[in-house]
Amino acid sequence: MNADLAEIVAVRLQKLRRVDAACLRAIHKDVSRQVVPEPARAVIRLATDIVERDPPGGYAMAYLLISYHPTAQTHVRARDLQQFGRRMRSWGEADVVAGLAGPAWREGQISAALIHRWARSRNRWWRRVALVSTLPLNVKSHGGTGDAPRTLAVCRLLVSDRDDMVVKAMSWALRALAEREPRAVADFVTAQEDRLARRVVREVRNKLRTGRKSV
Repeated sequence: MNADLAEIVAVRLQKLRRVDAACLRAIHKDVSRQVVPEPARAVIRLATDIVERDPPGGYAMAYLLISYHPTAQTHVRARDLQQFGRRMRSWGEADVVAGLAGPAWREGQISAALIHRWARSRNRWWRRVALVSTLPLNVKSHGGTGDAPRTLAVCRLLVSDRDDMVVKAMSWALRALAEREPRAVADFVTAQEDRLARRVVREVRNKLRTGRKSV
């Protein structure tokens, strides 16, 4: 792979007037012919190099490069995710890291201990990553089949967290699990009601009762 490709992609991202899905897909389409034939680790290094250059949309581009490569996602390791997360400054960037971490956790490429360490972090974005990483365990379109033990173990670690980004992620994680294991979620909310944020209790119970977050 061209050693300058990360710089080329970063410069193109810097020049965008607006960073949106269509623009990102266009750049990805242009570079995909070079990326797809490459070994998985080379693609992960490219994605990391782009994130390290910190262009707008760099996280999203890294996700596209890894996700659309035939084997790169299966080679994501803990050190890669730690590197990706060093520059997180927004919920969108955190959710990209979680979008790579969740499948890696589900498939045994990273450990629950790592997810739990993130859940205990002082950094709000790592705590959000820990919760959002449970989605691929449970959401059918993400390959999930339902995993209450692993999901609820993370939720317990953050049950009293009142950071808004974490509260929203808690609600999301529990609502996703509710699609698969509603009884486990209902029991958890009842047992932890005094510790959970009111928003979480309301949204999750609405989901259990009506299938929607709000009514």
